[in-house]
Amino acid sequence: MNTKTPKLILRLMAGLALAATVALHSGCIAVAAGAAGAGAVAYIRGELDASVGNSYESVVNASNRAIKQLEFAPISARKDALSANLTARTAQDKKIEIEVTKVGDELTRVQIRVGVFGDEAMSLTILEKIKANL
Repeated sequence: MNTKTPKLILRLMAGLALAATVALHSGCIAVAAGAAGAGAVAYIRGELDASVGNSYESVVNASNRAIKQLEFAPISARKDALSANLTARTAQDKKIEIEVTKVGDELTRVQIRVGVFGDEAMSLTILEKIKANL
């Protein structure tokens, strides 16, 4: 068995667990499960929830770079060893909240909310920019 097999299994299990959790919730739901390395993405009640197969520190750094590259105005950043909360504002004064949570050594949860009611398209754009910085 090669050394990547346990990581692949962990990513698949995390994606399945997230998909099962999403299936149990009611409301507006959009779910996309990609290849094992891509993780799972769900948009529920105005919040984008994604699993990313990268370390916590690298995802936090990528999130900060995404905020700068998208030219959002940073408002606050709180971080400890297990979670980070980044807040920014768009040019239209919409509040952007990005919460990054350590799940494992190479698995991180990212939650993105745009405004009060959410904006799926903008949330996906932010997530893609974070992934591009990894």
